[in-house]
Amino acid sequence: MSAADASAELATVAARAADDKQGTDTIVLAVGQVLTITEYFVVTAAPNRRLVRAIADEVEEVVRERCGRSPGRTEGHREQQWVLLDYGDVVVHVFLDEMRQFYEIERLYKDAPRLDWRA
Repeated sequence: MSAADASAELATVAARAADDKQGTDTIVLAVGQVLTITEYFVVTAAPNRRLVRAIADEVEEVVRERCGRSPGRTEGHREQQWVLLDYGDVVVHVFLDEMRQFYEIERLYKDAPRLDWRA
């Protein structure tokens, strides 16, 4: 499997894990052409902090099981408003609904293609 295929697979696995754990409006943005530091952003949200944490934990567990990878860095677990899981080639953002609306990450990368992770 090529590095590009492995990145797309990890992003897809993370998006499905977030969706399975009740993440809302989950999207995968192919940001590699805009950002040289990563290939994909997985963005999802939850209505409360407990669910933000549960989604982030589920993504970590499922990605570890299916892809054999753990994030190199995580941020925001304590605050549970915006948890970031950095896998290097894929960055997963789990937002509290209000934080997602405030930062509008989709608007910042509106020109980035979306990966159809549901297929």
